[in-house]
Amino acid sequence: MTTPPAIADSDRDLLLSRIRDVPDWPEPGVVFKDITPLLRDPAAFDTMTELLGAVGGDDVDVVVGIEARGFILGAPVAHRLGAGFVPVRKQGKLPWQTTAASYSLEYGEATIEVHVDAFQPGERVLIVDDVLATGGTVRATVDLVRGAGAHVIGVGILMELGFLNGRDKLADVNVHSLLLV
Repeated sequence: MTTPPAIADSDRDLLLSRIRDVPDWPEPGVVFKDITPLLRDPAAFDTMTELLGAVGGDDVDVVVGIEARGFILGAPVAHRLGAGFVPVRKQGKLPWQTTAASYSLEYGEATIEVHVDAFQPGERVLIVDDVLATGGTVRATVDLVRGAGAHVIGVGILMELGFLNGRDKLADVNVHSLLLV
């Protein structure tokens, strides 16, 4: 995998200006990072898609989007790269045989699943999500991909909540965050 280019200050400023904080959601003490203004702005959405796609370079067979906002980000990245797209979903949401991984997050526990035939051995996979918080969701996704025999070539994150140290759970993965907040 190639190293993604540095993000221009103007691109960083554009993305940051389109993300709003929603305090105490989904529960008291949590500050939710709302990306709907970014998604609404065609220039910001295109910039984000281009920058996340650069994380994988030309080496991507499949892009994984993690439920739910990772779907919104990952699908256009896959299209831009000419790659397939695979959703990783919350437990019980996929209609066929699945494999699962459970993890802790900043305000609870969760389980994610993927179809058992989502990846072929040796495929090169780029994982995309909106926020890296405690790292549990991404760690579980990495484990699901690797468990199928595919290779995680990188993780592209829109924004990383650095104070939660989620990157610590991903020392064996190339993680590239567009924004550190």
